[in-house]
Amino acid sequence: MVRLNLKNIVRTAAAIVIFTFACSAISAQQVKYISGHNEWNPDSLGNHRAIVKVLHTAGAASVWIPWRRRDNPAEKNIIVVDSATDKRVYNVKADNLTRESGMIYFEPTSGEGTYYIYYLPYHVDPKSNYPRAVYQKWNNHVGDEWLRGLQNQPVTKANLVCLEAINALNSFYPMEVIATRAEVDGLIAANQNKSYLVFPEDRMHPIKMTTDIPERWINKGANGDFIDTAAKGENFSYQLGMYAFKKELRNVEIKFADLKSTSGEIIPASLFSCLNTDGRNWDNTIVSKTVDVPVGHIQAFWCLVNLPQNTVAGIYKGTVTVTANNAPPTTIKITLIVTDRVLADGGVNEPWKQTRLTWLNSDKGQKNDVIKPYIPLKLSGNTISLLGRKLTIADNGLPAQVETYFTEEMTSIGKLPRQILKAPFQWVVKDKTGTAIKWTTTKPVFNDVEPGQVSWSSTSRSASLLMKVKGGIEFDGFMHYRIQVIALKNIDLSDIAMVIPFKKDVAQYMMGLNLKGTKMPAAYSWKWDVAHKNQDGAWVGDVNAGLQFSLRDQHYVRPLNTNFYLQKPLLLPTSWGNNGEGGIDISENKDKTDVNCYSGKRSMKKGDTLYYDINLMITPFHAINTEQQWSLRFYHKYDNVDSIKAKGATVINIHHGTPINPYINYPFIAHDAMKAYIDSAHNLGLKVKIYNTVRELSNSAYELFPLRSLGHEVYSTGKGGGHAWLQEHLDGDYIAGWYVPEVRDVAIVNSGMSRWHNYYVEGMNWLVNNVGIDGIYLDDVAYDRTTMKRIKRVLTQNGHPGIIDLHSANQYDDRDGFNNSANLYMDQFPYLNRLWFGEYFDYQHNDPAFFLTEVSGIPFGLMGEMLQGGGNPWRGMIYGMTNRMPWSDNADPRPIWKAWDDFGIKGSHMIGYWVKSNPVKTNDSEILATIYKKDKKVMVAIASWAATDKKIKLLIDWNALHIDPAKATIVAPAIKGFQVASQFSASGDIPVEKGKGWLLIIQQQ
Repeated sequence: MVRLNLKNIVRTAAAIVIFTFACSAISAQQVKYISGHNEWNPDSLGNHRAIVKVLHTAGAASVWIPWRRRDNPAEKNIIVVDSATDKRVYNVKADNLTRESGMIYFEPTSGEGTYYIYYLPYHVDPKSNYPRAVYQKWNNHVGDEWLRGLQNQPVTKANLVCLEAINALNSFYPMEVIATRAEVDGLIAANQNKSYLVFPEDRMHPIKMTTDIPERWINKGANGDFIDTAAKGENFSYQLGMYAFKKELRNVEIKFADLKSTSGEIIPASLFSCLNTDGRNWDNTIVSKTVDVPVGHIQAFWCLVNLPQNTVAGIYKGTVTVTANNAPPTTIKITLIVTDRVLADGGVNEPWKQTRLTWLNSDKGQKNDVIKPYIPLKLSGNTISLLGRKLTIADNGLPAQVETYFTEEMTSIGKLPRQILKAPFQWVVKDKTGTAIKWTTTKPVFNDVEPGQVSWSSTSRSASLLMKVKGGIEFDGFMHYRIQVIALKNIDLSDIAMVIPFKKDVAQYMMGLNLKGTKMPAAYSWKWDVAHKNQDGAWVGDVNAGLQFSLRDQHYVRPLNTNFYLQKPLLLPTSWGNNGEGGIDISENKDKTDVNCYSGKRSMKKGDTLYYDINLMITPFHAINTEQQWSLRFYHKYDNVDSIKAKGATVINIHHGTPINPYINYPFIAHDAMKAYIDSAHNLGLKVKIYNTVRELSNSAYELFPLRSLGHEVYSTGKGGGHAWLQEHLDGDYIAGWYVPEVRDVAIVNSGMSRWHNYYVEGMNWLVNNVGIDGIYLDDVAYDRTTMKRIKRVLTQNGHPGIIDLHSANQYDDRDGFNNSANLYMDQFPYLNRLWFGEYFDYQHNDPAFFLTEVSGIPFGLMGEMLQGGGNPWRGMIYGMTNRMPWSDNADPRPIWKAWDDFGIKGSHMIGYWVKSNPVKTNDSEILATIYKKDKKVMVAIASWAATDKKIKLLIDWNALHIDPAKATIVAPAIKGFQVASQFSASGDIPVEKGKGWLLIIQQQ
C-alpha cells in the first residue's frame, strides 16, 4: 500500500506542477524553445536564431520576437537567411530592440516559407585556442528602394515558430530566459513588505543569472513550497534563490529543520548542509563562509543531503529558513518524497542530477598514510630518518644537518651519508646598530610522531623578541616551518635573516630566483618582484643531494600559472618581502656557499607578530627507476589500440579533445566509450592514462553553475570575454581558458586551491573504480602537494598502477613569471613517474647543467622525455631520455627503442657522466658520455655541447667494465635518423658532429 500511495502522490505532484505552468503560460505569448544539433556554423551566424514562417507573399514581412535575452541587443547585427535558398537576405530593418523583444522587418525573397533570423552573430578566429568572440555590429546593406517601400506597401505578418539554440549546451531555456521589467515590477509590488524574495528551485534547473530573474520564477511565484522526490541513499540537493531586490543582505545563513514523515520517521536536520556557507576545504580544514547578497542580485544557495540507504520510504515534511543579519527570516516549506528505490552509489552515476556536489566536501585520501616507495619516519633523539635521507634538528628548531644516502649514480641508496650543510641553519636578527641579538633557546619538543609526519616546536627569547618555531617533516622529505617573531617591546631592527650554509661541494647547481638551471654562481643577488616574477625560492644542490627552499608567510595563496600568472600573482610576504626591503644574497666562500635570505630593516611595536614561513624539500626523493624508464613507452595520442600495440608502445595517453575524453578536465561524459577503449587496451597488455587536471574546467561540467554560485572560490576573477559561450552565459568576471575548436569545448580558469580539488580526488577515485584508468597525464599542475598525495593514494589503491606523468611548457617567460618548471612543481615530484618538459625548452642551446636540473629529473629521482622540436636525441640519451611518440612530426623514438632492445637495456646499470668513477669518459669536457653497463657489454651514449665538429678519444677503465680490451669491439649500430653503422677502435679517434653524438656498443667477443 505504501508503494502505491507514493506513486500516486508523485503523479499528483507532477500533474500540479505541469498544470500550474501551463495555465501561467496561457496568459502570455507562448514561445517554443528548441535545441538543435549543430545545423549551422556558429562562428559566422552565432548560436541563436528565431525560426519564422511567412504565410503570404509580399515585399516585406514583419515579426515580433519576444526573445527575453540577457545581453543588450543595441547595435548588434541581425542576419536573416532564406531557408529555401540558404542565402542571406540583406533587406532587413529592426525596430524597438530591447532585451525583452524586437520587431524585425525583412524581405521574404522566396515568398512564402521559412526564414531564419540570427540575432547574436559574432566574428572569431575558429582555430584559436584562446578565441575572442566579437559581436557583429549592424551590417545589412539595405536597399533604399526597399526601405521606402516599407512606408507604402503592405507588410505581411510572419509567425514566430520557435527560438532555437544551436545545441542544448547553448540554450537559454528556461533559466536564462529573463522576466520582463513589467513582470519584475509586478512581483516586487506584490511583495513590498519584504526585503527579499526566496525562490525554491529543483536541482535540474541550476540558477544561472545573478542580476535577472528568469521568466520561470514569474510563473512559479516567490516564497512557495518546495516538493521533490529522492531515492534511498541518494545524494540529493535543491536550491534556494535569494533575490535582494530592496537592499544588500548581510551574512545570509540557511537553517534546516528535521523532515518528518506521517509515520514518525525523521530525516534529521544534521544531515543537511548548505554548500555556499559550510563544508570541508581541500586541506581538510572546515569551511565557514559569510555570504552577502548585493542589492539587485540573485544568489543561489545549494542545499545538500546525503540520504542514508536505510531511510524509510515515505513523505517527509519540514522547513528550511533563510536568515540575514539585517532582514527578517523567510521560512520555506519542504516536502521530500522518498521512494522505494535504493541507490548504492549515492546516485553519482547520474551527475546531471547534481549528485556529485557532495564530493566538494570530501576528505578522501587526507589521512597522511605513507605512499610507496617511501618508508615510515623514525625519530631517534633529534634525528629523523626517512627514505635515503636524515634530518637533524637544532635546539632552535631549525635544521642542524641534512644528509642523503643516494649513490652518485642515483640508481640506489648507499650506506655512506653525504652532508648538505656546512653548519646549522642560522637565524640572525640584528638590532638597529647591526648587532646580532642573542637568544635563550629551549630544546625542541617533538609533538606528533607518526609514520607519515613528525612535527616539533621550539621557543627562543631575547630581551626584546620572542621567537616561536613550529616545524614538521613528511615521509617524502617535505618540511614546513612557521616562525613567529613577536615583539616584546617597541624595537627597530636592521635585519631578520635566515642563512643556509651549504657545503661547497654540494652546492654545484642552482635553479630559481630568476636563474635557469645552471652551475652554482659564486655570487648572486635577488630581490622580490611578485608583480612580474613567480619566484619565492630556489633549489641548490648536486645530483644526489640538495635542498629546495620557498619563502612565504601566513597569507600565502597559490598563484595562477601557465599563461595566467600575471592575472593572479604571488602576494609579497609581509615578513620576508618587507615592502621591497627583502631579498637573497648568495656568496661562495672557501668551503661553503651561503644563501642569505634577508628581510631588511623594519620597526616593530610591542605585540607585533611577523610570520616567516619556509617550505623545504630534501632531494632526491628516491632513486631513479631505470627499469620503468625502459618499459613505460608512451604513445601520446588517441588511436586504434592494435595499431599502438604494433608500434611497440606500452602506455597510451588520452588527451582531452578526443572522442573518449572530449571535455577538458571533465572526463565523465563519454565514460562508457572510455571504459570500452581501456578494456580493449588492457586485453592487449597496454595501459591507458587520461588527461585530467584542475587548471581550468570545461563548460560542459554539470556542476558549472553550482560552482559559480560559490563566488570566486573555484573560478578565478577576471575580465571576462573569450569565446561566445562564455560571454553569453556568464556574467563576466572570469578568465577564459583553453578552447578546442574540434569539439567546441570551452574552459574557464580555476582560482587555485579550492574545494574543487576534493571533487577532483573523488572523481579520480570514481574513474579508477568504474572506468579502469591506469593513471593520469598532467598538463602542468594547478594544485599543491596535499592534493597530489591524495591523488596518488586513490590512483594506486588496490594494486592499481597509478602512473602519473607531468608535462610542462617552459614556465620561464613573462606570462608565467619566469619560474622554472622543475622548481615550480618540485612539491609534486615525489609522486610522479615521468617528466615531459616540454614546449619552449631549448635542447639545442642550453648546457648540460640546464639539461640535468630542468629537464632530466635525475637529481630528484625522476627520468624524463623531450618534446620541443622532437628534442635532441643524442643529448637525451645522456640522461636516458627519448622524445615521445607521436606528438610531433619527428617524434618517433622507435629506432632508439629498437637499439635499447637489441642491446638488452633492461637490467643494465646506468652510470651518468656526472659520476666521478664512470668507466667511460671522453678526452673533451664539452663532449660527455653516459653508460648503460651489463656483464661484459656496455652501451655508451655520447653527446656534444661543443660549438664545432670535433674528434674525441674514449678513456676506458676496462677493469671496471670487466672487458678484456684485446677482445673488445666498439660498434655504432645503425639507428634510423640517429646514426649510420660504424666501427671504431679503442685507441682511434671518433668524429662527433656539433650538437650530435653516438650510441656505441662495447662488448667482449
